[in-house]
Amino acid sequence: MKKYALIALIVLMVPFMVFAGGANEEKSEYVFATDATWPPFEFIDESGNLTGFEVELVPLIGEAVGETFVVENIPWDTIFAGLVNGQYDAVASGVTVTEERKATIDFSMPINNQGQVLIVKTEDAGTISSIDNLADGAKVGVQIGTTGDFALESYPVEIRRYDDIGLAIEDLLNGNLEGAVCDSLIAADFVLKNPNYSDKLVVAGEPFTAEEIAIGVKKGNTALLDKINEGLQILMDNGKFDELKAKWGII
Repeated sequence: MKKYALIALIVLMVPFMVFAGGANEEKSEYVFATDATWPPFEFIDESGNLTGFEVELVPLIGEAVGETFVVENIPWDTIFAGLVNGQYDAVASGVTVTEERKATIDFSMPINNQGQVLIVKTEDAGTISSIDNLADGAKVGVQIGTTGDFALESYPVEIRRYDDIGLAIEDLLNGNLEGAVCDSLIAADFVLKNPNYSDKLVVAGEPFTAEEIAIGVKKGNTALLDKINEGLQILMDNGKFDELKAKWGII
C-alpha cells in the first residue's frame, strides 16, 4: 500500500515540479512590440524592412546585458493589451510615460524628451501660428490612442482619429483637415526630412506638451525592467546611445 501511495504522490507532484521549473527557466529571447508608423523611431523603409531608432536600440540593449532582444511590428491599437496579456515582453514604440499607463506598465529610464506639436499646410501658416490660433470646431487629425489624441481633448476642436498619423497628414494635404497633431520628432521627420512634404507643411509654434519617452514592460516584471535599464546605462556610458541618436537625427 505504501508503494502505491508513494507512486500516487509522485504522480500528483510532477505537474507542480514542471510548472515550477518552467517559471524559473531563462528565456531564450525577449520580444519587444513596436508600431512601425513613427519615423524616425520605428518605420518600414522603402525595401520593406523594419527599422528606426528604437528598432536598432532594442537589440543593442540586449547585447549589452547578454540577452537576445528582438522587435516585432504590432498595431498601436492592440499594443498595450498585448503587453498586459503576455503576447510579448515589452513595448518600444515611442511610448510616452503617463500616470494612466503606469497603472499597468512599468517604464524604463527615459530614452528621449519631446512634446506634441501642430502641423499645418504652409499656405495656412500665416493665420495658424500655434494650436491656440485654431478656430473653434477646426478639424484636427491625430493617431488614435496616442498622447496627442488625449492632449487634443483639452482644445475646442473636432478630433479626427486615424490608425496611422500618415493618413492624417494625407487628409491634411487633401484639404480635409486644418491641422494634424503628433510628437515633435515625428513632425520633424514629416516636415523637414520628407521631400514629399517639406515644402507643403510646417510646424505651427512650439510643442504644447512636455513628455518623456521610455520602454514599457508589464507591471511587476522587475527582472526584465532591470535588464533594460542596465543595458541602457551601459550604452549611455560607452557613447553608443548618443551615436544612435545622432544617426537618426534625434536631439
